[in-house]
Amino acid sequence: MIYSLYIINKAGGLVYNRDFTDNLPKLSSNEYLVLAGTFHGVHAITSQISPLPNSSGIEMLEADTFRLYCFQTLTGTKFLLVTAPQQANVDPYMKKIYDIYSDYVMKNPFQPAEMPIRSDQFDQSLLKFIETINGP
Repeated sequence: MIYSLYIINKAGGLVYNRDFTDNLPKLSSNEYLVLAGTFHGVHAITSQISPLPNSSGIEMLEADTFRLYCFQTLTGTKFLLVTAPQQANVDPYMKKIYDIYSDYVMKNPFQPAEMPIRSDQFDQSLLKFIETINGP
């Protein structure tokens, strides 16, 4: 089950967030922004302290009640997917979400780069895809 999706721009700003279940506590707009900025900073630090050269930083964070997966694009945009703890491989899901993002956000000439995403087509396509995973 996928709980929520956050998209963070290369500067650490939250450009999109969506919850896919009603069981999550609601955060204020400011709390979502703080969450994105904090993760962006921690991600940058972990990529620098890794003993492996050219580390990409945090890719998965596992807790008792959820897993957080991070996919960073070549442009620095981060996709954070929060899932149930038993959710195994999310790579195909991340690829599909990135494809939807590419089709409805990146190819949209009216979508300013690095700015909040306001696309009904993106929302509808994303929700339709998530429903194939979570169920209606």
